[in-house]
Amino acid sequence: MEKKQKLAFIDLETTGLDPEKHEILEIGGVVVWHNIDDRGVNSFQEIGEFEYKVKPKHLETASPEALRINHYNEADWLFAGELNQTLKDLSKKVEGAVMVAHNVAFDWGFLSAACFRENIDLKMDYHKLDLLSIAFAKLYNKDWTPKLNLWALAEHFGLQNKKAHSALADARVAYEIYQKLMTG
Repeated sequence: MEKKQKLAFIDLETTGLDPEKHEILEIGGVVVWHNIDDRGVNSFQEIGEFEYKVKPKHLETASPEALRINHYNEADWLFAGELNQTLKDLSKKVEGAVMVAHNVAFDWGFLSAACFRENIDLKMDYHKLDLLSIAFAKLYNKDWTPKLNLWALAEHFGLQNKKAHSALADARVAYEIYQKLMTG
């Protein structure tokens, strides 16, 4: 019996580490169908991808280090969208999907806090998959145990991320790592 699951690989860039104090700057993602056939062979079909820059309202609370790491500058965010509309658009794109993220607790913490504040019902499946946990389970007993950050995992699998700390680029790399973990 074939199994099919819609997955949304999501990455956020933020103005800091606290979802109650800091804001989402960027949301990127790749939506796919993950299929497993009768023989247990994994295959993936991309449905689409998305990238949103979000206009921050409270830069005075931002961490200067987070802004530097996430390449924030006013010129690139000049035409950024408002958070409320961005979350409404995002909800349509990820409807019914299981969220997958590297350190899913971080990204989900920001998304759920933002949705609560904006009174948006994000129509994703309630299940979440943590790429970091999957990598730990798959790689821990190997002769070589990598650091489990996104960049070390990408390097381990021979993947490049030329735009690290860009939400869509990080989401794409997370998706590629997931494929390697599921098929390797």
